[in-house]
Amino acid sequence: MNRPKAPLLLALALLLAGAAVLVSRPMSERLGPPAATSSAPTAPSPAAATAPRTRAPLAPDAAEALPTGEALVEALRTRYGARLHDPHVQMRMLEQLMRHFQQRYPTGWEEPLLALVRQAFPELYEELALRLRQRVAYGQWMETHQQALRERPVAERRVAVWEQRNQLFGEETARRIWAAELRNESVTNALSIIDALPQEGVPGRLERYKQSLAQTFGDEAPGYLQAHQQELMDRFLELGSVQRELGAMTPEQRAEHLRTVRQGMGLDEEALARWKELDTRRDARWALGEQYMAERAALSVQHTGADLEARLGELRARYFADEAQTLAEEEASGFYRFGEPRQWGRN
Repeated sequence: MNRPKAPLLLALALLLAGAAVLVSRPMSERLGPPAATSSAPTAPSPAAATAPRTRAPLAPDAAEALPTGEALVEALRTRYGARLHDPHVQMRMLEQLMRHFQQRYPTGWEEPLLALVRQAFPELYEELALRLRQRVAYGQWMETHQQALRERPVAERRVAVWEQRNQLFGEETARRIWAAELRNESVTNALSIIDALPQEGVPGRLERYKQSLAQTFGDEAPGYLQAHQQELMDRFLELGSVQRELGAMTPEQRAEHLRTVRQGMGLDEEALARWKELDTRRDARWALGEQYMAERAALSVQHTGADLEARLGELRARYFADEAQTLAEEEASGFYRFGEPRQWGRN
């Protein structure tokens, strides 16, 4: 049998990257509105640093470019074969194949999917077929109960979903499939405890946070921290206790504490320098925004109607030049970016 060409493996990888799979998304994200993503230190310009953020779109569906026949079988073996005894890996593969076959066979997609699985992994066919039945039943249950789950408190929702997972998959298998969600919940719980500590300062909270990450991820902690630095750092900086303390500091103290947090999360000197530069631009941006809001408030007292709108247009153009129209549209919708609380280290 010929090994698949690199483009064939690439096509499969694109499909896997583009699919929205239940197993890899936290339950709160699947049942609630999407959360906003955070910006990386090298990405935002000073203008973008305070702009509203939205979730990036999913990658385009690459299913049409997916290899078929023997090439697809070999691609699946290459990507998954060595790890397919792991229930989490099994579920990832099956969910991607479900997406692929459901697009081509709106009805009767299970038979060709299972035929492919039998061909690619005959020694694991029975286990994978069982896992597919469990996944289909779980999807049907989630769809049927989605509205009821949305209406329940988060804690009750979580209990109900885990009860169903344990019933369908077995407790041990369910924990392995949704291990990432369990770890995320553990980090969330740890952050809640850290946030509530009455006398702890930012350095102490950071140390406790790092300890919780080490406990949650074990030997995988260094690699996970390296791969998720931005996300983990943002979650810490979002804590109300951290923001309050940073807000009460002098600019020099704040800069030093932000450096301590970033350094503690593993950033190197080059990254720290980029963050310092970005902080400087953001500080200047917010100082300009405060001046703008003060002048805006004064104009709103002195003028009304069309006269006020004209003067506000001139004010926005004077302060923000090319962004004036964007700010006008934001304010027309009721959003005032410089009227929002400053998130230190975040915008």
